[in-house]
Amino acid sequence: MNQHHVLDSLAHRDLRVRTDAGAELGDAVMACLVMPAEFRQAQAHYPIVFRRDLESGTFSALALFGFDNGENLFLDADRWDAAWKPLAQAVQPFLIGRAEPGGPATQVHVDLASPRLVTDGADGVRLFDAAGHASPYLEDIAQKLGDLDAGYRASTAFFAALERHRLLEPFSLDVPLADGTQHQLVGFHIIDEDRLRALDAAALGELHADGHLLPLFMAVASVGRFGDLIARKNRRA
Repeated sequence: MNQHHVLDSLAHRDLRVRTDAGAELGDAVMACLVMPAEFRQAQAHYPIVFRRDLESGTFSALALFGFDNGENLFLDADRWDAAWKPLAQAVQPFLIGRAEPGGPATQVHVDLASPRLVTDGADGVRLFDAAGHASPYLEDIAQKLGDLDAGYRASTAFFAALERHRLLEPFSLDVPLADGTQHQLVGFHIIDEDRLRALDAAALGELHADGHLLPLFMAVASVGRFGDLIARKNRRA
């Protein structure tokens, strides 16, 4: 169970955070959220897919790490086998919290139930120095959280544009394995390339002016990473 608390330099002075990778640290995940502002970096490593929330009906984007729940094909023992991580994965176990009225707009929260936290011993990276000042690691986390929050706020307009122009289509993928068996990936959407190509100049101009055209093309380019992901699965098998 999550235990989210506002990060405090007194209460959490001695906390350390493990920054390595591992299934026991919460990295055994099939996918994580990725913001449109990250699509340029994400498409160099991961397929980008879209998922509709059944309750709200809204879409979000995911960087895909595997084909089954709990499968992360980029997790190699205690090493993450990619040069870049989506911000939502990189900031764990921290998150943005909204402050009470009259306080700062946002606060850094920490999940005290996270296995990444070390409360005694010398493992991990310190969050605060002996005087209670933020460590360089914590300053970097705060910057990443700010970027993630800004990306999340900006993503609403991007997903609204995708739906307005009907640019998402349901997607399924057969995953052939070297042993002759097949898996299937279902339940996601990708960019409808035919509809994207058919957009007129006015629609394309609107998307470009609003900053949506680049992440659209990056999401299309990321589909080429499915071949890499299948190869990873076959090597793992």
